Amino acid sequence: MLERYEVEAFLTLAEELHFGRTAERLHVSTARISQTIARLERRIGVPLFHRTSRRVRLSSAGLELYGEVRPAWERIGAAVVRAVEAGRGLSGRLRVAFVGPAAGQLLAGIAQEFRERHPDCEVRLREAQLPEVMPWLREGAVELALTCQSVLGEDVAVGPVLVREARMLAVPAGHPFARRGAVSPAELGGLTVLRLPGTPSAFEDRTPTGGLGGLGPGGPLGPLGPEATTFNEALTLVGAGEGVFEVGAHARRYFARPDVAYVTLTDAEPVEWSLVWPADGATARVRAFGEAALAVIGPAEVGD
Repeated sequence: MLERYEVEAFLTLAEELHFGRTAERLHVSTARISQTIARLERRIGVPLFHRTSRRVRLSSAGLELYGEVRPAWERIGAAVVRAVEAGRGLSGRLRVAFVGPAAGQLLAGIAQEFRERHPDCEVRLREAQLPEVMPWLREGAVELALTCQSVLGEDVAVGPVLVREARMLAVPAGHPFARRGAVSPAELGGLTVLRLPGTPSAFEDRTPTGGLGGLGPGGPLGPLGPEATTFNEALTLVGAGEGVFEVGAHARRYFARPDVAYVTLTDAEPVEWSLVWPADGATARVRAFGEAALAVIGPAEVGD
């Protein structure tokens, strides 16, 4: 088993390729670094560095060891930092994801309120595509996310609804619906629905033929269209006539396009936005951020 100081000496020397600079970075003597590396090489049984009076370079064994150890060492360091920050409570760093510009603008205001309440805690905001939210939370890339509830899983906790907005349908600008203010689910029979990965429709009820049922007298929607990887890609496909795409009302303001029209879906459940976090990740920082969100936004109402 390698000791911590041996790992640090090896990794630092592998990056600096200079015993003097390595000693300076680790605040020890050059002799200490030389002795540590020599002892490590004896234990492993192969040279890790080739040394001459003029240069130091990694051996093939040293290069392989560096490639294996560096990522693992970084993960250990990150885990320790997260544990320390969790122990400090309302200090350290809180990483929060958002989906789309409307959520980003909202989150920026919440983050400002949080910073004023807890100046010792840094807030980092990151934009995510909708299908990225759950992987980021599960992998620990972020501790918290502001997103619509269509992407939730069993392993996440959900805060109060912060925003409710009308559900709309994005259609090609030349589509007959584009001249309408609203359409009902009963009128949607036969339409091809575009989707992002892992985001079900409000009307989804798959039939054996692969269509979408549950729409009442108008019959099922048509088959699923091409799967888009981003929100903008889905709207581009709509503009190209590939299908229709369910959106929240904020899309009219933040995603106005000449090739796409937005039509309100009557009798459809609103799109709900909440803060979400891993079920076992309700730290003091996460709870305090939720409190700041409620202070900024107040009770959710359906908006347009």
